[in-house]
This record gives sequence, C-alpha cells and structure tokens, in this order.
Amino acid sequence: MIPGIRTTNLIIFITCTAMMLAAAYMEHVMKMVPCSLCITQRGFVVLTGIMALLAAIHNPATTGRRVYAALGIISPILGACFAGRQLWLQSLPADQVPACGPGLSYMFEVFPFMEAMKLLLQGDGNCAHVDKILGVSLAAWTFIAFIGLAVVNLYQLIRKDHKAA
Repeated sequence: MIPGIRTTNLIIFITCTAMMLAAAYMEHVMKMVPCSLCITQRGFVVLTGIMALLAAIHNPATTGRRVYAALGIISPILGACFAGRQLWLQSLPADQVPACGPGLSYMFEVFPFMEAMKLLLQGDGNCAHVDKILGVSLAAWTFIAFIGLAVVNLYQLIRKDHKAA
C-alpha cells in the first residue's frame, strides 16, 4: 500500500466514489431523475468520502483517527436517516403519498434558502417512486451502503493500534 496512507480510509473513499459514479451513470445514461432525497443522500456520500480521503492523506495518530472516524460515523448515519425517510415514503399506500413538489432549481429560485432546504430535506411524492436494481430499491441499497460505511468507521473508532515489534 502507499506509505503514509490509511488503507481503510482509502477504501471508504473509493467506495463513496464508486457510489457517486453509479449515481451519475443512473442519472445520465439510464435517465433516472433523482428526487430531492436522492440528492440529499448524494451529499452525505460525498461528505463521507471527502472525510475519508482527508483522513487517508492526513494519516493521523490514534486521537486524530478517532476524530475522523467519529465524523465518518455521523455523516453516513445522517445519510441513512434520509434513505430511511425515502424508504418510508416508498412504503406508503398510493393515497397517502404526499403531493409532488416543484423542481429543485425552481425551489431555490423562488423560495428563501432555508425554506427550499426544508423542502429538499423532507422529500415529496417524487421520492415515493421506486427504482429497483436486482429487485431492491435504490433507497434500500443506499441505506445498506450508509450502514456499511458507518460500521467501517465504527471499526476505525474502536480498533486498537498495533505497535511495531
């Protein structure tokens, strides 16, 4: 491995990069239009990946590793919350799905920033649409990935450093 680089953090970064490349492929090649909760989840994937890259490059000692790991747990857990909300919206009966809201660019052009952010984060009827890969919804795959990223960061947080003999 590259000297001075934390392998686990590099793996987390590569995983997040692969997730974003898959999202870009689905959006631009498969023509799947992301809803507001999908976009929010992408933000947390990017945040998790950036923190892992910084940790890999910084290669801190035990305390620094634990700080990066704690931040690396918070980010995917928040992302999992938004994926969970999308799964909940997708599980609603058709008559209980909230109305579809305006497009993202329209929201940020017309509404005050904080109101647009609130609308973005709560999702709408567009988020109840279910796209599946291998029979599992994309929101469920993303939820699973976020939990996996949090678990790997939890490992980073609690593992013991090995001392050279």
